[in-house]
Amino acid sequence: MSKPIVAIMYDFDKTLSTTDMQNYAFIPNLGMTPEEFWGETGKLSAKYEVERILSYMYCMLKFAKEKGIKITKEYLKECGKDIKFYPGVTTWFKRINDYAAERGIKVEHYLVSSGTKEIVEGCSIVNEFTQVYGCEYLYDENGEACWPKMAINFTQKTQFFYRISKGAIKPTDDAGVNEKNLDRRVNYKNIIYVGDGMTDIPSMTLVKKSGGHSIAVHPKESKDVVQQIYDDNRCDFIVEADYSANGEMDKVMKLLIDLISAQEKLERKEKVLANK
Repeated sequence: MSKPIVAIMYDFDKTLSTTDMQNYAFIPNLGMTPEEFWGETGKLSAKYEVERILSYMYCMLKFAKEKGIKITKEYLKECGKDIKFYPGVTTWFKRINDYAAERGIKVEHYLVSSGTKEIVEGCSIVNEFTQVYGCEYLYDENGEACWPKMAINFTQKTQFFYRISKGAIKPTDDAGVNEKNLDRRVNYKNIIYVGDGMTDIPSMTLVKKSGGHSIAVHPKESKDVVQQIYDDNRCDFIVEADYSANGEMDKVMKLLIDLISAQEKLERKEKVLANK
């Protein structure tokens, strides 16, 4: 009998990494501060009513061109090498996988980010994920970014809950995600969402209402944003973004794995008894 699957969906910026992924290398390479860059993307959105994700993707290309920087996949991946993570992140995945395996559970980790996928592909933890979903560029015949290939805003993140559940992993597999199939690869109740803020609310709410679990993480110095999310009943837990062994995040995730393991065992027992 195959092991039940638990899918953990993560936001990236300020959930696993300590700030927005562009802030580490991409924006400094432009000779700008993060405040200047994100301020300009906000002005563009306000002036022309450009969707905010498309606005930042446009500004990345515009400002890089002005600086004479060619935006290629290789360049963006290089910008991912400087990403810094919250405590415990680099050892988190193996630790959780091993704990779950001891309880008869297989864990799969999925990244669902409104950040730049190509930057994520250059970071040290990219291979920990079963699949990385993020904003991507289309590249011309010279290998330079020329157009958005994929843009994922906070509401569009919710589609990946269904894709992961059904096993329609490719983001362009519309037939697979819309196909009527009651035998889901990952049960809704076995999905856990981890995010940090307002842009994660639709996904947190969807996962929670569907029987799964949502965790809102916060930096040590402040939890005002996630406290409001919790008070509004949009997540199950608020935890400091410290993924170290025996920390609160570690304990909460292991408790959820224990719970899912127990539920799976009870369901299998019920089926055995029903068929006697």
